[in-house]
Amino acid sequence: MTDKRAVILLSGGLDSATVVAMAKAQGYACYTMSFDYGQRHRAELNAATRVAQDLGVVEHKVIGLNLDGIGGSALTDSSIDVPETPGEGIPVTYVPARNTVFLSLALGWAEVLQARDIFIGVNAVDYSGYPDCRPEFVEAFERMANLATKAGVEGQGFRIQAPLQNMSKAQIVQAGVAHGVDYSLTVSCYQADDDGRACGKCDSCRLRAEGFKAAAVADPTRYF
Repeated sequence: MTDKRAVILLSGGLDSATVVAMAKAQGYACYTMSFDYGQRHRAELNAATRVAQDLGVVEHKVIGLNLDGIGGSALTDSSIDVPETPGEGIPVTYVPARNTVFLSLALGWAEVLQARDIFIGVNAVDYSGYPDCRPEFVEAFERMANLATKAGVEGQGFRIQAPLQNMSKAQIVQAGVAHGVDYSLTVSCYQADDDGRACGKCDSCRLRAEGFKAAAVADPTRYF
């Protein structure tokens, strides 16, 4: 087995699927991790499994969490409506500390696997303004990872790779197509139905649709 291993956060959406394909193209043995964290629907978890299988990852792991136990987000609290028109500021679809929690668990698995690289599909160009998608956050987490782990202290440091960080959604779609991503397997919608069909109205749907249009790539998204 290759020594070049990577743990990759895979939500089942467009961005994370692209990241898996990019890491695989770089020669990494890919270990993908998804989270059943109390989100509104399981369609994205089903999509993550499909993507992992299609891209031939070494292992796909789903970790159960209870972020709905603290709520505070339209994605974990059904009493908060998912906004269907663009607003100002950080939207209510922000899940408190989500990427910090997810990366921490990915870090633990990476240390067990002796993987030095962790990939995350955050983007700071065509995105919803979440604070844990910014380059400053990624850089700060990498510093913390190398302070907080046995591997880091012993000089076997970790890299948090965010290859989509400065790409437009159109560029991400084009990169994914070039790497053979089947976007019909992915689900991006914040309020998809049980069959994975999208609302076409939420922020995530809007960004996804605009990305395919700008990339001049046929959009395989199914809507309800």
